[in-house]
Amino acid sequence: MDACAQMCKCFLILFNTLFALLGFGLVALGLWLRFGVETQGLFDIDLNTTQFTIGVSVLVVTGVLMLVVAVLGDYGACNGSKSALGVFIGLVSCLVIVEIAAGVLAFTMSTHVADELANFYISIYTQYLNTRAQGQALTLKIFHNAFDCCGIGGPIEVFVRDTCPEGNFLKQITFSSCPGVIKGMFQSKAPLVFGGFLGTAGVMLVALVCSIILRRENPAPHASPPAYVLVTSPDHQMYAHPQHV
Repeated sequence: MDACAQMCKCFLILFNTLFALLGFGLVALGLWLRFGVETQGLFDIDLNTTQFTIGVSVLVVTGVLMLVVAVLGDYGACNGSKSALGVFIGLVSCLVIVEIAAGVLAFTMSTHVADELANFYISIYTQYLNTRAQGQALTLKIFHNAFDCCGIGGPIEVFVRDTCPEGNFLKQITFSSCPGVIKGMFQSKAPLVFGGFLGTAGVMLVALVCSIILRRENPAPHASPPAYVLVTSPDHQMYAHPQHV
């Protein structure tokens, strides 16, 4: 292989190693969300339990798919397997299309997603006021720590103070209302999210090009020569080993 193919091989090994680690992380996160003692309460929520379960399942399936792609890519790059590289090229091509489509949807539907997430928070907040259940409390804590907000009542949130992020007294009385923070963050971060999806698709596109180059550079397997070949001459015929011909 020439220098370009060698560089492509090194890039593919590094890319697939990182891809496998990310896939393993997604699988571990999904399994923790589904079976972890700290997160069992999330599945006791009356509202949108089905959607949350589907989301966790998608997380696990995505991680497993990433692991499969990474294993195929590493095997093809290290062993020069044209069949493994061919499957890897097909899967990565699909992932590039999915990444671009997801980025466009995330950018164009950011307002709708923000509204839905804010409404979901308000519903969980209302349920917690009525039931004080563990599932709702855990969900509120996740929202509050992720967005650094607390409740819907303004700076001084009385009803859900036990789920607010930790901090000093001044911070405790200056938390913003979560629905407004959620909507504002989604609207302000939409271009950044779009850029992240496009950047990921760009890295996958480089891996796709490298895999195509590496597949073309790998020689096709040749059939082994026969043990003996027929040697003819004007006077006689004889069999000889190829290395003596």
